[in-house]
Amino acid sequence: MSQEMNRRAAIGGALAVAGAAGVARAAEKALVIEWNQHMFSSNLQKFPFHPKAAYRPDPKTLPADPLPAYQKRMTDDGIDRALFVQPEPYGDDHRLVLDCLSRTSPDKFKGTSLFYPKDSEAPRKLAALVKAHPRICSTRFHAHRGKEMYLNSFADGGVRALWKQAVNLGLVIELHIGPNYARSAGQAIAAFPGCKVVIDHLAEQAMGTPAEFADVLDLAKYPNVYMKLSGLNHFAKDAPLYTSTLPFTRRVIAEFGPERMVWGSGTPKIVDAHMKGYPATDIAKVKGQNLKALLNW
Repeated sequence: MSQEMNRRAAIGGALAVAGAAGVARAAEKALVIEWNQHMFSSNLQKFPFHPKAAYRPDPKTLPADPLPAYQKRMTDDGIDRALFVQPEPYGDDHRLVLDCLSRTSPDKFKGTSLFYPKDSEAPRKLAALVKAHPRICSTRFHAHRGKEMYLNSFADGGVRALWKQAVNLGLVIELHIGPNYARSAGQAIAAFPGCKVVIDHLAEQAMGTPAEFADVLDLAKYPNVYMKLSGLNHFAKDAPLYTSTLPFTRRVIAEFGPERMVWGSGTPKIVDAHMKGYPATDIAKVKGQNLKALLNW
């Protein structure tokens, strides 16, 4: 072998080693973003529950200020950024989420919103909220068995008006749906081509039938629909990684692909456990890179 060939081989080997080391470093430093955190306060005078609250947690179990505990959890679990998700007990009163945003950096925190589709003023309220607080990046719809009070169908006029407003504002549509609502949700997604959608908690598979969950998997055909690897504790008991659900989660991940899966609840190690065998770069996408790109963050 000539000296020139030896030199090229050495350079090629060095580049390969450097490339592998770079991938390893990227995996080690994978950005972790959690889209799930619900903030609750025992201070009901400052942050009262909404008269239409779907449920009300016991104030005695809540901290007066939920922010420090969550920031500690972020440090402990290696979470770099997070979204405060507007909890149902506060309805369309966003004071607690806005309070948390006001005390944190826009580099680390964003928030979501919640409005009542049957409220004709909801689109106007959403626009006003986003104008005043541009860190609100999404609005959430709830529709599953046991939560029929918000809407009848995603074809409802109020749903479509609120959805259209969210799209016009450049927001992500967050869907906390059960499988029985997947088909009508798909019709709304088709009505607004290019709209960005995140489906919560694996579409609450335990609240539907296998036939209905086929409609959930059909939503993967829309290129801007993302599925959240979260809510495993809603139907499994083997915390913290819930590996008993692997046959199910692996099927969902295969359908949506690593490019359209996001994480949000429990420990980020869930992603490692449920994506074992995937490249480190794909795992990094699900842990945070996909949300970074989706939210232009």
